Amino acid sequence: MSFLGDIFAQLEAAPDAIVLRQPREDGGVVELPGRELLLRVAKARGFLRGRGLQRGERCALLAHNSIDWVAMDLAIMAEGLIVVPLYARQAPVELVMMMKDCSPALICCGDQTLRDGISQNWEEAPPQVLFNEIFPASASASEKPQLAESDPVTIIYTSGTSGEAKGVVLTAGNVGHMLGCTSGRLNLLMEGKTDKDQVFHYLPFCFAGSWIMLLTCLLRGSRLTLNSDLTKLALEMRSAEPDYFLNVPALLERMRKAVDEQLWKAGALPRTIYSHAKRAWVHKHEGKATRADKVWLALAEAGIFPTIRRRMIGPNLKALICGSAPLNLETQLYFMMLGISVLQVYGLTETTAICTMDDPRRVEPGRVGPAIDGIEMKLGESDEIVVRGPNVFPGYWNRPQETGKSLGDGWFHTGDQGEVDATGNWRIRGRIKNLIILGSGHNIAPEPIEDELLQHMNGVQQVVLVGNGRGYLSAIVTGDVVREKVQAALDVVNAQLPHYKQVRAFHVHPEPFSIENGLLTANGKLKRDLIAKRLQAEIEELYAQKQAS
Repeated sequence: MSFLGDIFAQLEAAPDAIVLRQPREDGGVVELPGRELLLRVAKARGFLRGRGLQRGERCALLAHNSIDWVAMDLAIMAEGLIVVPLYARQAPVELVMMMKDCSPALICCGDQTLRDGISQNWEEAPPQVLFNEIFPASASASEKPQLAESDPVTIIYTSGTSGEAKGVVLTAGNVGHMLGCTSGRLNLLMEGKTDKDQVFHYLPFCFAGSWIMLLTCLLRGSRLTLNSDLTKLALEMRSAEPDYFLNVPALLERMRKAVDEQLWKAGALPRTIYSHAKRAWVHKHEGKATRADKVWLALAEAGIFPTIRRRMIGPNLKALICGSAPLNLETQLYFMMLGISVLQVYGLTETTAICTMDDPRRVEPGRVGPAIDGIEMKLGESDEIVVRGPNVFPGYWNRPQETGKSLGDGWFHTGDQGEVDATGNWRIRGRIKNLIILGSGHNIAPEPIEDELLQHMNGVQQVVLVGNGRGYLSAIVTGDVVREKVQAALDVVNAQLPHYKQVRAFHVHPEPFSIENGLLTANGKLKRDLIAKRLQAEIEELYAQKQAS
């Protein structure tokens, strides 16, 4: 039986169990049992079948997270179609480019605004339907889904260093293997718990790791609470009282900062205990704890830290799971100080989101855990991490040359540098490629944005984007130019970009990068790592100033 058949069987086995929860605008919550989810899936399957779609055709899914998104995703796969999930906050012109690449037979949109964005940018677009046109359908289909291991089930688009998004094809076998691995790790985390997992979820389902978490929850019969309004994230997180949930580093950084701000406003005694306890924790981690440090930590653990945990997330939390971008070691240690374990995950869309996962019983700060079951990982040239196994994708959609380049020797080349210790625990050292990964998990090719900015600024020699692991992009601008001109160019270019690609801060560096000063290669290419190292103080000041403002 395929992973999809297993999910359907789980829903049928516990038809009255609540599997999805979605807060409403009026403050209430929609709670959907397995029986109702299967009914929605059946209606959507009937609608798709009525359109005459054939197995293997692509069906684009453009919507924000919702119960209906989940039902559509399952229905598309159950009908033997290939689901193409798209990021609802992405610029319509970029979405159109992706869809032109994969030629969907149908575009399913969550609302009219999203549909308008496509139709206004693609005159010859295929048919577009809204969710509210799909689920009232009376016709339904409920046959068991028939999927072979080699059947493609999704095409997830990911940005490359060229700036052109590539469609990553994942098969039923890829997904099925990954769900077994994720569920196995969660079994270790939840050992001893007798009732179903309670999970909170806010990351867009169009991202591979987020989608795998969704399917894992459905397979396990978990109670998954969806957040669809980021302005209510903190409130809904606490209300869900989760056992665990998936995060990007940017949110953990914001949570940490919010605690610091709240404690600063608290009374003198809790503020004093908290401040001393934080310093004591650093000393403890460095192996330099004094008797006084132990006293301060004991005081904090008796009252301050439990209060923070309860107010931040609720009483049930076993661990925070973090992936999609590098996590600052200091942040991981901070949550450990509070008594909250942070489990790291490393992977790429091409590896069905995951290569390594922390073992909950043996978490080493700064590392991302051992390889998941059934896959091989090793270091190649320049310490590049290469991977092979049932989680590795079969190729990019309609890009045989790119596929051959990535998989030509039987190993997938990740573009990441790493190291592994004697126990098989991996550390990610950095990226070989130029791709910038923000703390939010968004992958951004810097070159197209840099080139566009250069077109709008006379006198500028180079523009270099930075922001790996940060909350937003910043730019290093070289040459004889006044700040007002740089800001004017940013205003023009940012207006054409989605929010996560916008450049929020910049530093003017008068001396251009050159071969002579060691910041260009012999053929004129930027030495990005060296630039970032040499201008580290300026870059740190950029982000410090932005946070202060």
